[in-house]
Order: sequence, then structure tokens, then C-alpha cells
Amino acid sequence: MASDNAEWWRGCVTYQIYPRSFQDTTGDGSGDLSGITSRLAHVASLGVDAVWLSPFFKSPMADMGYDVSDYCAVDPMFGTSEDFDALVAEAHQLGLKIIIDQVLSHSSDKHEWFVESRSSRDNPKADWYVWADAKPDGNAPNNWLSIFGGPAWEWDATRRQYYMHNFLASQPDLNFHNPDVQDALLETVRFWLERGVDGFRLDTVNYYVHDRWLRDNPPLAVSVAGTNIATNPYLYQEHLFDKTRPENLAFLRRFRALLDEYDGRAMVGEIGDEDRSLQTLAAYTSGGDKLHMCYTFDLLGPQFSAAHVRGSIEAFESAVSDGWVCWAFSNHDVVRHVSRWMRPGGDPQRLAKFSIALLCCLRGSICLYQGEELGLEEAELAFEDLRDPFGIRFWPGIKGRDGCRTPMVWEAGAANAGFSAAKPWLPVPDSHRARAVDVQNGEEMSILARYRAMLALRKKHPALVKGSIRFLDAEGEVLAFVREGGGDKLLCVFNFADDPANWPLPPELGAVEAIELGGAGLQEKMLLLPALGCFLGRVG
Repeated sequence: MASDNAEWWRGCVTYQIYPRSFQDTTGDGSGDLSGITSRLAHVASLGVDAVWLSPFFKSPMADMGYDVSDYCAVDPMFGTSEDFDALVAEAHQLGLKIIIDQVLSHSSDKHEWFVESRSSRDNPKADWYVWADAKPDGNAPNNWLSIFGGPAWEWDATRRQYYMHNFLASQPDLNFHNPDVQDALLETVRFWLERGVDGFRLDTVNYYVHDRWLRDNPPLAVSVAGTNIATNPYLYQEHLFDKTRPENLAFLRRFRALLDEYDGRAMVGEIGDEDRSLQTLAAYTSGGDKLHMCYTFDLLGPQFSAAHVRGSIEAFESAVSDGWVCWAFSNHDVVRHVSRWMRPGGDPQRLAKFSIALLCCLRGSICLYQGEELGLEEAELAFEDLRDPFGIRFWPGIKGRDGCRTPMVWEAGAANAGFSAAKPWLPVPDSHRARAVDVQNGEEMSILARYRAMLALRKKHPALVKGSIRFLDAEGEVLAFVREGGGDKLLCVFNFADDPANWPLPPELGAVEAIELGGAGLQEKMLLLPALGCFLGRVG
């Protein structure tokens, strides 16, 4: 029987923690679960509802934990199962839900399932991964490519077959056409449900199932025309057959049925589907029997304009009738948004404050990434400091993901900004140290204070949590919309430009009472918006 809090996820604010970079308590230079527990009070002080933990499972760390060798074990570098239980208990004590990252599309090649699978063609797990014979000339079975560069196939000398990997060769793809694989993975999910987790973030959720006939992907039209100059050859294909297969929906229904056995649990899926992401999101969240919500990469790119944000939201609202979205501006895979969106000569603090106001007003759930509440910018790292295999592979065309994964900064004057007593696994930039938590705590005008204020404002107004959204006409770089719900009606206006802008209040709105100026002024039915200024007002 569902509780009154069964839909806690709808409109919730989630804070993503990258465990390796949050807090080290053991002196090995890497963060751990006990470190997270010790810093949860800071997370709770922001006013968020849930914490998403990136993978902490046992792993050889070829892809920083996204290559799992045991789905039911904590990697010793992060601590023990008891440490995890203590973390969950402390989070719940503070009123925080715990969401963990499930990497189900692939495992590590060190996982006992793959070790057995590759040992022969007739062992009990021989069909647990995607194996295929070579073509008569010895080439790979088809033209599928790995996101990390090169073919998505690796030759195995023992089986004398190729196995598929969408990412590193050490991350073989599991065969979801085999029901035993689905059963085994769902049992690992049950393991964590029994330990008290509240939800799951499903990594690469549309990559689970492959085309059983292994058909070639067609080239993108722009690639055929010779105009595609993407750094990564993966982007030259239309990925019709190596991901987003229709059979994926059946597995998501099984996953949802498992979660529905427990009270108040939820799952959010990561969809990476190039031009089809909205259609995929609609299919994966419709009907109330699959994902509770998804997030896409629409607002995780370099585009920063009123038109882009409005277009992204309107496209979602049009395509997804009964689904739910989670919006984010930063995460562990992309350049931090303050750096992505900063224009030459711009003010990063102003941009950071503008961004959290915008995010808090969007319709959907929202997700913050550790350090963004401090206004951290992307770290500039030397090649020799890189740990990300993606960045190492494509350097210098792509610098990888380490620039957004550097350690959290707690104390400006402490060794390694309070993250660790030892040399951190990634450097701590001096520019980050200057924005440490202890520097911003108590400062009324700090970015941290702005985050707390905006999250409190969002929680106070039902319209911002679950209400509808309706866009209003606006010219140039002004974005204006009304949020309405729960007896609450708010006007939200944002100026994305580097210059001031005036926006006349539509007469049909009636009386508007300012509740958050964000630097804006209201004069005789005219909003005066400074550069990167915003206005929130109560309507009626």
C-alpha cells in the first residue's frame, strides 16, 4: 500500500555526490562513504530532498566505478557495507532520501559472470553477454562503434568470438535478451532495496538491449555529406540498432514492478539518444508502469539562451503527456555550467546565481551537482593529471570529465581545502579553494546563500514544485512564464542577455506582487531587468 509520500520524487530536488571527490576520511586521497556521512549536514542545509550517489560498488575503476565487478559489494576504497548502512541512517535522520547509481547495461570484465562467460561457449553463463562470431574475413560482426573510440567489439582468444562493449573494452555489455540476466540484475536491485535505499538512477538506461540480429547502423545524413566534423566517430552513425530497442520497455516494466513491491521508491533514467531523446523519454515514462522520471542532456550542453531553454521545455511538454522530467545544468559527465555558459568578460558569480533561480522555477524535478552551490568553474588540468579514460583517449580534442570531478572544497585554509590530508586523486585548483564552504557560509551575498534561498523559495511555493507552466511572449533574450498549481500562481521572468532589458507586464495578468527581485525593478507595469537578472512575482 502506497504512503502519502509515494510521489516524493515529483518536483524533488536531488543533490548528486561523486563519492571519490566529496570527503576523504582514510588519508588515501580519495573520498569515501564515511566522508559523505560526515558532510551530509551541509547537503541537508541546502534544502534538498534527496542525495544521488555515483557508483561506490566493487570495481577495478577502469571507468571510475562505472565498471562494476560486484553489484552487491562496496569497493574497499569507499569503505564497507556497514559504512553504507550508516550513511543511509544518517541521511534518513536528516530527512534526505538516498538514490544510488545502477550501471546495468554492462559490467566489468572482472565480474565473475563475465569470467565464466568467456571461459567457453557452453558454460552456464555463456549467453550472459553479447557474443558473436567474426565475419568470414575476421572483421567484427557489424559496424557498431564504442563511445570511447573504435569498434564496439573486442576479440576474445579463448572463445574465438567477439564481445560487444558500448564503452571501454573492459566493460562488456550484458545480454538482456537472456531472461536469466534480467533476473540476476533485478536481484541485485532487491539487495539494495532491502538495505533501505529510496531510489535508483539508471545509467545509460536506453543502452540495455541490442538488436538481436546485429544489423549495421546507418550513417547520419550529415556524415554522408562530409560535413560532420565531430571529434568522436561515434557521432557519425544513427544508432538505430545498438541502443533504444523496443524490448527495453519490457525490462523497465519488470524493474518498476519490483520497486512497486516497496513503499515510496523511485527511479530516474539517464537517456542519451541524440535527436530522439524526447521520444525515448516519452516512451520510457508513460503509463505509470516504467520509469518515474528521466533526465536528458538538453540543458547540459553549451547552448545558453532564452530560446533554447523555452524550446527544450516546450518540446518536452509537447512530446511527453504523462511523463516527468528531471532538469540539471551540471553533472559528473559534462563541463560545469558556469564555465560552459560564461561569455567573454562575464561574471561567474552572477551567472551562478541566475542559473539556480532559473533551475528552481522549471517544471519538473531538478538535480544539483556537488560544488555548483559554490559556483565552482571547470578545473583546468594538465594531461598528466588526467584519470578519465575518455579524456586520455581523445586528448586534446576532448579534455574529458576530470575537470568537473575535482575534490569538493570545504575549508579555504586547510590542506587540500579540507578534502583530504593526503595528495588528492585529482588536484584542488586554487580558484576553487577561494570559494570553499567555510568562506561562503554566513555571507549573505554568496552563491551558497543564493542556493539556500532559492531552494527554500521553491519548497515554499507549490506551483514551483508540481505546477503547470505556460510561456508568455517575450522578445530578445527574455524568458517569461507562469507557474500555477496548489492555489499558487507565479510569474517568472529571466533576462539571459549581458545588457539590461525591459519587459512590459501583460495586462491580462492583473496585479503582480514581487516576491523575489533578483536585481529587477517593477515600475508602472514594466519590469526592468538587469543583465542576468530575474523576477518572481505572485499573480492575482
